[in-house]
Amino acid sequence: MEYRTLGRTGIRVPAVGFGCGNVGGLMIRGSHDVQVHAVQHAIGLGIDYFDTAAAYGDGQSETHLGEVLAELRPDVHVATKFRIAPEDAADIAGAVRRSLEASLRRLQRDSVDLLQLHNNLRADRGPGRTVTAQDVLRGGGIADALDGLRSEGLVRFMGFTGMGETSEVHEVIASGRFDTVQAYYNLLNPSAGEPVPGGYPNQDYRQLMTRAAEQHMGVIVIRSLAGGALGGAAAREGLASRAPSGMADGNDYESDVARAEALAFLARRGWTVAQAAVRFALDNAATSTVVVGYSEEAQIDAAAAAADAEPLADDVLATLR
Repeated sequence: MEYRTLGRTGIRVPAVGFGCGNVGGLMIRGSHDVQVHAVQHAIGLGIDYFDTAAAYGDGQSETHLGEVLAELRPDVHVATKFRIAPEDAADIAGAVRRSLEASLRRLQRDSVDLLQLHNNLRADRGPGRTVTAQDVLRGGGIADALDGLRSEGLVRFMGFTGMGETSEVHEVIASGRFDTVQAYYNLLNPSAGEPVPGGYPNQDYRQLMTRAAEQHMGVIVIRSLAGGALGGAAAREGLASRAPSGMADGNDYESDVARAEALAFLARRGWTVAQAAVRFALDNAATSTVVVGYSEEAQIDAAAAAADAEPLADDVLATLR
């Protein structure tokens, strides 16, 4: 397994991480024995970075991951996430602390390596759990709350999920307040990592990965399989969640699947679409790690194989683009 440095944190992380969210579903809906075996197997392959969130399975992901790690007692890195609700605006610091304390109880840990803001960013607080860049950066805001928790030793580093309105995401990156960003980057929407032509039909993240790397931030690629659309039919069966509605770039899942079918030529070059998608994300120089969700052990093996593979050939990349 290749290891990379997670930006200015200095943490060495595997090229592919273990996503404990809804898309794969293993750490939410799998049996305890299956979860233990899968985590043990992943660690044996060198995958020792685990990404969870308070929102995954309404806390079940953290609970199950905590139980498994307490049983196995491996030396691993754990990252989790929190969301701010509209009613939390009057006490942001308290809300962040309460969420973290609940996460630590579920994870059975005294601290986490990385705590990340999970809300989408908008210029104004819209419907749902969205926050503004100013909510994050103002005095007494979310970044200050995270700094306070870090000073207490409850978190080592702080990050955020780079989704929502592009300008707001870039404002938070440019602030230099955060150690990491989670970037939506895949074959169907590569705009976070490379320029796209004018009139691009999907959301343009304007190379946020490059901007983050310039700030010496760690870049954690998420949705490399476009929420399962690039994983093939099996990626939505068994423990995997239902197709998400409203992916971050404005497409729905069904249209992403239709676009993914055009990538069938990869089989003639010895790639599955899923492995090529992971390799594509890894081939970007700004990528620190690619978090992949799993529903079965075979998918862990496939992700590890993609990490060990050679970069995609230039002619394959030209066809993909």
